Amino acid sequence: MIFEMTYQVRVTDFEEGLRWYKNLLNKEPDFTPHSGFAEWELIPGAWLQVAEGKPAEGCGPLRLGVRSLEGERSRLVRELDVELFEIYEREEVPVKWATFSDPWGNEIGFFEYIDEREMHKRITAILGSKK
Repeated sequence: MIFEMTYQVRVTDFEEGLRWYKNLLNKEPDFTPHSGFAEWELIPGAWLQVAEGKPAEGCGPLRLGVRSLEGERSRLVRELDVELFEIYEREEVPVKWATFSDPWGNEIGFFEYIDEREMHKRITAILGSKK
């Protein structure tokens, strides 16, 4: 039985990586057990780890669900100097999505439910009544 998950990205400059991911996630790490390592619980049981080291090639993207893909894209371009990235959608897919890279080449992405009722249903199922 799987009950929890972690996903790790590596950065060559940990202090800069820590700053970048704090800004990306809009929060401080939930767990920093030692130097060169930080961890955020994104939703209950799902953790993102940032570790000092050589980034793995060909991994990802880690895609995160957001309420407004366009809003997050604007924020990342403005606050983190992320290069403007394209947003995709297909008629048969219930979400729109996009992929971008952190400064170390780790691929990250966002997705947003097209049907707002479905998005709220998923948020409630995962997080309860939190907004």
